[in-house]
Amino acid sequence: MAKDQLQVLNALDAAKTQWYHFTAVVVAGMGFFTDAYDLFSISLVTKLLGRIYYTKVSSAKPGTLPPNVSAAVNGVAFCGTLAGQLFFGWLGDKMGRKRVYGMTLMIMVICSIASGLSFGHSPKGVMATLCFFRFWLGFGIGGDYPLSATIMSEYANKKTRGAFIAAVFAMQGFGNLTGGIFSLILASAFKAKFPAPSYAEDAAASLVPQADYVWRIILMFGAIPALLTYYWRMKMPETARYTSLIAKNAKQAADDMAKVLQVDLAVEQEKVNRLTSRPSNEFGLFSKEFVKRHGLHLLGTTTTWFLLDIAFYSQNLFQKDIFSAIGWIPPAKKMSALGELFKVARAQTLIALCGTVPGYWFTVALIDVMGRFKIQLMGFAMMAIFMFGLAIPYTHWTHPDNRIGFIIMYGLTFFFANFGPNATTFVVPAEIFPARLRSTCHGISAASGKAGAIVGAFGFLYLAQNQNPAKTDAGYPAGIGVRNSLMILGAICVLGFICTLMVPEPNGKSLEEMSGENEEEEEEKVYNNRTVPV
Repeated sequence: MAKDQLQVLNALDAAKTQWYHFTAVVVAGMGFFTDAYDLFSISLVTKLLGRIYYTKVSSAKPGTLPPNVSAAVNGVAFCGTLAGQLFFGWLGDKMGRKRVYGMTLMIMVICSIASGLSFGHSPKGVMATLCFFRFWLGFGIGGDYPLSATIMSEYANKKTRGAFIAAVFAMQGFGNLTGGIFSLILASAFKAKFPAPSYAEDAAASLVPQADYVWRIILMFGAIPALLTYYWRMKMPETARYTSLIAKNAKQAADDMAKVLQVDLAVEQEKVNRLTSRPSNEFGLFSKEFVKRHGLHLLGTTTTWFLLDIAFYSQNLFQKDIFSAIGWIPPAKKMSALGELFKVARAQTLIALCGTVPGYWFTVALIDVMGRFKIQLMGFAMMAIFMFGLAIPYTHWTHPDNRIGFIIMYGLTFFFANFGPNATTFVVPAEIFPARLRSTCHGISAASGKAGAIVGAFGFLYLAQNQNPAKTDAGYPAGIGVRNSLMILGAICVLGFICTLMVPEPNGKSLEEMSGENEEEEEEKVYNNRTVPV
């Protein structure tokens, strides 16, 4: 049991759920809203970009982005996010959560708008400009991962901390839905105003010049929700844990939290000085003491997030097959450019509504009841079962009569990703490390996850290609096929299950209990934070 806890931190841990908790969820979650909106909309936008900049009217099919250009447009934001997670995670521990928080939001707003204003005399010029701004958009989004998680964990009470951190992450679901709904509205409005025949009927007329405005408006719209929360981010006080345990300013911490909690709190400067001068509060990230206390935990959070994101981001591989199989999306040549945008947006919105969003909120509802450890184990186990269930009888699922079963299995895989490790890998790193290293360690864990996303989204894009070179997508070499790719993804989920055993259970404990920051000197010598709950 952690002892000598500061009164201001005790007050936060014991506080009843109040209005400021919900305000913090919305303000902190808006970065994830923008993140999901951007990732969702770029998959729609790339289809339109292919039509606008790479269509040859003499061709039998409308244009698509070449594989290298598609990989760059989709992947450059991942690279920016990875860099942002590491940089802003480190900066959040050095400068304070609040001071860095406004920077990340303004980068996201500016780069969302700039992405929509991408210019160039040639298709290559437009794509290069778009990639440049998308990298920096990703950089801002990356900073939001460690900062939002850390701020929410340091503001929340012990009883419902997991639910509040998970709710910040669940704002991604609303970002997905907003991206889909806004694209549907915009595509419908432009289709009504500028009707066009399908590509097969008239290749040149199927792409109206005004379609160039549509993708730009979709990308720029993502800046609006983020901009609306900027004022509230700047009004949020610095977290009491940063102010007292890192900045060592007990008076400021007490004053800030007295306003938030609306109670009188004692100023305990002597206790702050005593706590922060202990050996348990002085070791650095690259010290033997850190490795002894938290090395296994950091290995657990990085490996599980890395493995989860390989499986999670590979889902895009199967969407086009599923949509085509159930007739949601006809062949591209049977649609106009805006007609294709409408139909793809409709299909992806339904997937988000039925599979993605419910999983997030199941986690929010149950994370403080079941605990992070059980949810993560269950999620990885169910994902593995459904991946193998799709892979082993793969030829059975490709039969037209069995396509609905395939879609249900596919949907359940990603329901259990969101009601499972996709949420818990975000929550746990914000709870188990010392305050002075919390944001940095969360950033390292998140960056590991984003490296997995790059492997999942692009490595498997090539791997999943048909083994017959004649049947691969245009521009891609032969791969190992979808069935073998699914087998590998199932094995990755099993590995994630095993690596979860290195991750501790923070449910119901204060942040200081988990990190050992308030341990007495005698206790420090026998410090041991058991990984698996007994």
